[in-house]
Amino acid sequence: MVERQLPRPAEIFDLVKFKRPQLDATRRRLDASLTIEDLRKLAKKRTPQAPFDYADGAAEEEISLQRARQAFRDVEFHPRILRGAPDKVDTSCEVFGGPSAWPFAVAPIGFTRLMRSEGESAGAGAAGAAGIPFSLSTLGTTSIEDVRAANPAGRNWFQLYVMRKREISYELVKRAAASGFDTLLFTVDTPVAGARLRDKRNGFSIPPQLTAATLLDTARKPSWWWDFLTTPKLEFASLRSTGGTVGELLDSAMDPTINVEDLTVIREMWPGKLVVKGVQRVDDARTLVDLGVDGIVLSNHGGRQLDRAPIPFHLLPRVVREVGSDVDIAIDTGIMSGADIVASIAMGAKFTLVGRAYLYGLMAGGRAGAERSIEILSGQIVRTMKLLGVTSIRELEPSHVTQLRRLGGQ
Repeated sequence: MVERQLPRPAEIFDLVKFKRPQLDATRRRLDASLTIEDLRKLAKKRTPQAPFDYADGAAEEEISLQRARQAFRDVEFHPRILRGAPDKVDTSCEVFGGPSAWPFAVAPIGFTRLMRSEGESAGAGAAGAAGIPFSLSTLGTTSIEDVRAANPAGRNWFQLYVMRKREISYELVKRAAASGFDTLLFTVDTPVAGARLRDKRNGFSIPPQLTAATLLDTARKPSWWWDFLTTPKLEFASLRSTGGTVGELLDSAMDPTINVEDLTVIREMWPGKLVVKGVQRVDDARTLVDLGVDGIVLSNHGGRQLDRAPIPFHLLPRVVREVGSDVDIAIDTGIMSGADIVASIAMGAKFTLVGRAYLYGLMAGGRAGAERSIEILSGQIVRTMKLLGVTSIRELEPSHVTQLRRLGGQ
C-alpha cells in the first residue's frame, strides 16, 4: 500500500517554483518565442500584410527560397562521441579583416522602417551589442551617418547598388568610408528587379499605396499604424539629397550595365574590404578572386531575384574547393536557425548573413525583438556545437555534415 501524509509546504516548494509574471506584454511574447519561426508568427500578427509579405516573400513561385530552406532541413549532422562536452565553446571568428563574436551578421535589407519604425537603428544597435556586424542597404531607410551613431563602436558594412547615375553611388561610397564603415558589399545580382508577386498584389511601395483593403488590414494593426503616423517621413535616407521620386530612385538602383570596370572604379575609391555579394557560379567566383576582391557572398538575394537560381548552400562546397584558400567566403539565403549557420561553417563558409531571421524579430518587437532573434540564433549555435562535440568554430569541418540532396545534379 502507498503511505500517505498531509501535504508539507516546505517540501512542495523544494520541487516547484512559481514563475514571476512578466507584465510587459511585448517582452512576454518575445520570451515565449523559442525559435525564429515563433518570431515569424508573432511578426505576422503585428505587421500589416504588405510590409510583412515584403520581408517574408520571394520572387515568382518562390521556388528558390523553398529550395534553400529545404537544403538546410536536409542536413544530417555527425557528432563525435566520448570527447567530453565542453563547458564553453568559442564562437568568435575573423571575417573580412575584422572580428565578430558570432559567425553571422545582419544582412542588408531595404525598406526596413516600413516593417518597424525603429528600423535600421534598432538593428544596428542590437548587432553592436551582440558583437556582430550590421549591414546597411543602399535602399535603407536610415542614413549612413545615423547607423554609425546607433552602432558607434561596432562593425558596420555598406551594401552598394551601382546606380545608373554613377555619381550617386560614388558619393555613398565616400560617405560610408567617412563614417567608418569597414566593408563594402558590392551587389551584383540585381541587374533588373525580380518579379516579387506578393508585393505587386499588395501594392507595396514607399510611400505605401493606401487602398481600402490596405486601410482595413492596417486597422487591425493599430500599433504599426501609430508608429507610421508619428515617426519621421519614410524615405531612402541615404539618398534623400539626390533628388527624384521614390520610383525613379528604385529604377535607378537596378542597372543592367554594371560590369568589371565599375568594380575596378569602386575598388580604387574604397579604403576598406571589398566583398562581392550575389555570386552564383564557380567560374565567377574564380574571376572575382583573380580580380583581387577581399571576399565573396554566395547569395541569390534571398530568392528575391531569379527564381530557380542556384542554392547557395549546395554551391558552397564547389566554391570552397575552387577559391576557399584564397578569399573569405560567406553565404546567405534560407538561414532560419543556428544549426543552419553551424552547417554552413562546417561546409567551408567563413561566415553567414541573416536577413529574414533578424527581420522577423524586428517586426515582432523592435530592438528587443532584434536582440531576441540574435539570442535565439546564438543559443542554437552553442547547443549544436556542444552536441557535435566541438569547442570552437574552427573545429567544424565537412565530416560533421552530410547533405541529403533531393535535387538531381545539385
